[in-house]
Amino acid sequence: MNIGKFEIGSGRAFIIAEIGNNHNGDLNKAYQLVDVAVSVGADCAKFQMRHLDEVYRQKSLNKSGEDLGTEYILDLLERFELDKEFHRKLNAYCIEKGILYLCTPWDNKSVDILETFPVPAYKVASADLTNVYLLDRLIETKKPLILSTGMSNTEEILFTRNYLQNAKAQFVFLHCNSTYPAPLQDINLNWMTQLKGFHPYIGYSGHERGINVTLASIAMGAMVVERHLTLDRNMEGPDHAASLEVGEFTKLVQGIREIEQALGTGQQERKLSQGEMINRENLAKSCVAAKPITKGTTITKEMIKVLSPGQGLSPQKINDLIGKKIKRDMLEEDYFFPSDLSEKKIEPKQYRFKRPWGVPVRYHDFQEYYARVKPDLFEFHLSYSDMELDPSKFLNGTYDCEFVIHAPELFEGSHLMDLATPDDAYRNISLKETQRVIDITRSLKKYFPKTKKPFIVANIGGISMDGNLPKEILPSYYERFGKSLQQLDMEGVELIPQTMAPFPWHFGGQRYQNIFVQIGEIEEWCKKLNLRMCYDVSHTMLTCNHFGLDFYDFSKRIAPFTAHIHMGDAKGFNGEGLQVGEGEIDFQRLGKIFSEFAPNAWFIPEIWQGHKNGGEGFWIALEKLEGIL
Repeated sequence: MNIGKFEIGSGRAFIIAEIGNNHNGDLNKAYQLVDVAVSVGADCAKFQMRHLDEVYRQKSLNKSGEDLGTEYILDLLERFELDKEFHRKLNAYCIEKGILYLCTPWDNKSVDILETFPVPAYKVASADLTNVYLLDRLIETKKPLILSTGMSNTEEILFTRNYLQNAKAQFVFLHCNSTYPAPLQDINLNWMTQLKGFHPYIGYSGHERGINVTLASIAMGAMVVERHLTLDRNMEGPDHAASLEVGEFTKLVQGIREIEQALGTGQQERKLSQGEMINRENLAKSCVAAKPITKGTTITKEMIKVLSPGQGLSPQKINDLIGKKIKRDMLEEDYFFPSDLSEKKIEPKQYRFKRPWGVPVRYHDFQEYYARVKPDLFEFHLSYSDMELDPSKFLNGTYDCEFVIHAPELFEGSHLMDLATPDDAYRNISLKETQRVIDITRSLKKYFPKTKKPFIVANIGGISMDGNLPKEILPSYYERFGKSLQQLDMEGVELIPQTMAPFPWHFGGQRYQNIFVQIGEIEEWCKKLNLRMCYDVSHTMLTCNHFGLDFYDFSKRIAPFTAHIHMGDAKGFNGEGLQVGEGEIDFQRLGKIFSEFAPNAWFIPEIWQGHKNGGEGFWIALEKLEGIL
């Protein structure tokens, strides 16, 4: 198998400098990155090409109530995509500099354009490993394919292997964890041994910090190695933080310890990490309706399209879907869901609890939920684009329930909320945006007259990228947060910080959380700042697992400060937002703690993608929690 003059599997690894969109839409920066790729000895410089109207649903492109992560990704892609003719110039520039030009096409139209270039092979992104429509077009080119396996489980990888082998395609599978940066404990480098058992040509696409794990992949048999390249890791965009700068070779000393963490167990079944699930939802493909479909209609192939985001039924299930009678009316581009393959659909009922309960919503789906179920409260999760919307387009009259607001943690311009940072300019932006959230919250009170002083749930900051902050400086972060509270006009609302996990996910990658994690600090600063908390039990279970703490003791201690609860299960160090009963939490025991120490606290189920398929995940969780809370 050859890519240009390079023989894959010859004992010399083929090294890809993945530039992707790290040029941030600037052709001159792209030329600079090609020069850097040449200088560091890479064998090729790789870019990405996509036509957004071919890749995403029109509803997603119009940002009509899309998920928060998808909105962020689309915002960056619209700004950073290079003009297609610029790719032709880059191809010529690579030839001039003596380095191969490769590209990842995200849609068939991009393949058609690239076929007019001298492109020796194609890269397939993790998000498209299951996209058989794109694979069919790539197979037609009869060129070698390099496929990343991030975001996919074992069954999906084997499906694509068989699909390509039946078509007699030449291909390489790259082991990959699709989070940016990827936490070391999620990489599981030993799984490359399993991958080699599936297919003889393997490699590694890395997104971890530093270079040592990638070096270890060579010892594991990688024939192709791909790493992201950037001019500056601090630039805006989701990939820079997981990229390498020229000087990163100095990190070699860290290799031994990093490799020890990254080797993993090599388990038979590939499981998706939390960060990968987030990115799969935002970037992968789903089966969607190609046109409006009436309830009772038998599904045909012509009624199905494959489009991003990956929040519906996998394209690998197309043949299972064909011939089924649909049990609901569907609009064009509505998702198909796994429940469309079964005979049963889960519907809400009027649940009974000893405390006020509710469900999370966005503006766009509030009326649908309010028509189907009558909880005590609704928690509105705002995105930064929601803050530009007119609530009167979604709400009218008054509603016989309470409401809560969940503030965005990401604002326009990739600005994470941070009311505790020592960077005053950055904190001032957070203050300005948080005040807008407060003003919006006050404006919603007229629709919910029962709510006298609505809660605003907030992740208030204190995040670092590459490691935890020194403990001795943490009090200054809490003090700055206290100062921020004094600067905000909070008349008529109550801001309640959320308990945080030690490794939050931002932009599909792992970060480090430094405040509102440890129970002793939470107790101390709740008293000093006169705060109440939103107790996210899933976050805190991860905290207790990481630090070896007693979760139920933590729960007893925080309960007296708890005004509101986010209920979800958890497992390990980053298995967040799991369905009730699918993690490690004993909810019977937890329910007794809440009954004794936080009898009046409100709660909502917070289940990863619980809103999908009409709130199916929420209804399952509420059913399981009845009789406990």
